[in-house]
Amino acid sequence: MITGNPQATWYPPFLTPPISTTSRYGSHGAFYRYKNSMGKSLPLFYIYDSYLTSPEAWAHLLTPNGPHSIRNTPYDGVFIALLVEEGHTHDILAAGFDGMYTYFASNGFSFGSSHQNWKAVKSFCDAHNLMFIPSVGPGYIDTSIRPWNNHNTRNRVNGKYYETALQAALTVRPEIVSITSFNEWHEGTQIEKAIPKKTPTRLYLDYLPHQPSLYLELTRRWAEHFIKEKEQWLM
Repeated sequence: MITGNPQATWYPPFLTPPISTTSRYGSHGAFYRYKNSMGKSLPLFYIYDSYLTSPEAWAHLLTPNGPHSIRNTPYDGVFIALLVEEGHTHDILAAGFDGMYTYFASNGFSFGSSHQNWKAVKSFCDAHNLMFIPSVGPGYIDTSIRPWNNHNTRNRVNGKYYETALQAALTVRPEIVSITSFNEWHEGTQIEKAIPKKTPTRLYLDYLPHQPSLYLELTRRWAEHFIKEKEQWLM
């Protein structure tokens, strides 16, 4: 039961985190909002594993005429679904999401995370007024926690892997590019400063022979490039 609304309304458990977040932090100046195609500034939510809930259930909430629709209520937002398989594109559309993101930092791991598919996905999104947010990463290696997953390791190649992913993302002219990192050392996606370090149980990857700030510098450089590119797209 949502008590922040003058008329308390029931919403399914899988939508409780975005709603409770909006209720608690929505009025704060640091709460991120994105201006949608209608000109409204709304909270933006990435929904991980959104495909585990049926499109029909999501549509109850995310389509304007759904029986429990949150559209045009205080809990409305920009809701971005996870694209894994090709068929998810149509599910995301039917569900009433505002767009899709690819999340995984390993190129080729899934349909969504494969750079070669981004042009087609962007075309689908453009045709249906959806946002496409490609996700990039500096590399990937999670064998310290998933020893069986070596085939999904992606070498950083001294920053080249990261730059290749960023270039692939900008090529499709997205509104937003997300970076899958959150400094997850156990998955080898960190971009924070790094120096050589070894413990009895783990060898941490560093950026030698480059400086500890290599990936922060690359991120800044490409962010500046992205801003300039977007200005050109709008001309």
